Amino acid sequence: MSAVPPENKARTAEGPYFDELTVGQVFGGAPAVTLTSGHAATHQSIVGDRLALPLDEELCRAVTGQAPLAHPALVWDVAIGQSTLATHHVKANLFYRGLVLRRAPLIGDTLRTSTEVVALRQNRARPGRRPTGLAALRITTTDQYDRPVLDFWRCAMLPLRDAETGTGHTADLDAVGEEPDEDALAAAARGWRLDLFARRVAGPRFADLAEGTVWEVGGGDIVSGAPELARLTLNVAMVHHDRRAAGGQRLVYGGHTIGVALAQAARALPSIVTVVGWHGCDHLGPVHEGDTLYSTVTVERLRPLNEHGGLAHLRSLVRAVGADEPARAVLDWRYAVVLA
Repeated sequence: MSAVPPENKARTAEGPYFDELTVGQVFGGAPAVTLTSGHAATHQSIVGDRLALPLDEELCRAVTGQAPLAHPALVWDVAIGQSTLATHHVKANLFYRGLVLRRAPLIGDTLRTSTEVVALRQNRARPGRRPTGLAALRITTTDQYDRPVLDFWRCAMLPLRDAETGTGHTADLDAVGEEPDEDALAAAARGWRLDLFARRVAGPRFADLAEGTVWEVGGGDIVSGAPELARLTLNVAMVHHDRRAAGGQRLVYGGHTIGVALAQAARALPSIVTVVGWHGCDHLGPVHEGDTLYSTVTVERLRPLNEHGGLAHLRSLVRAVGADEPARAVLDWRYAVVLA
């Protein structure tokens, strides 16, 4: 039997390894996604979205002047999923920084995402471990009219294809990202009738809150539907789909943990109108399907808005409990919400 010509051998369809990335490289080939009621219902069933506006179309129209509003966690989950063309081989996400929702998309809007490599740092070699590096990415998302929707940075740890390669990448990743501007945070909800929201939705009002207030959210939420959420949001990172790529047990996509944390925060503060940005998000440990998540929510800072309500800067610390295991810290999320 004759040998197969080299040009006819099967090729591997996969994303880049760390040593194949370059600063300035842009990934924009993920399919655009038109948000539908099907996306919204499936997302809600997996992470338990509890914000009033995306759930109540009549209230949403009265408060914002348009409806139905897409849940902000669905919006950023799709954007992050679209960005994973650059991180197919990711081993962990170290952080997210400076996420700002420039506008509040509606169901029916179409999201397009571009991902740029902005900094690279090869990790110190560890005996017995495949070498890795950290890739800082800037992610920008627009809608069907090319209007800005999202802008943020994330940092992914990727393996090298060639274990002997020294890339020489030594970027200072502490310098990546920037603190969201408070005026930019407030812009997404500008003109909304927060007074109408306050009259119709229960919960502490913005004026009732004090900096330093802490809630332990009663009861946990089990993590289920993890690969389904990854598929729904076009997230192709292998560790969320293939247990072999994850070292024997699939990892839950970080946005899944964040979505559950937001649903738990909304139980403590049902007067959250929407999330307008993140100061930062650190994944402190892995989450696996079947874990139960518990949250502590702290009010870090308050800023009144001119018309009504205000911006509340919150911090969610999330713990995961597996079967017969002690609780472990898995998420430190600092974010800004509009409160009525």
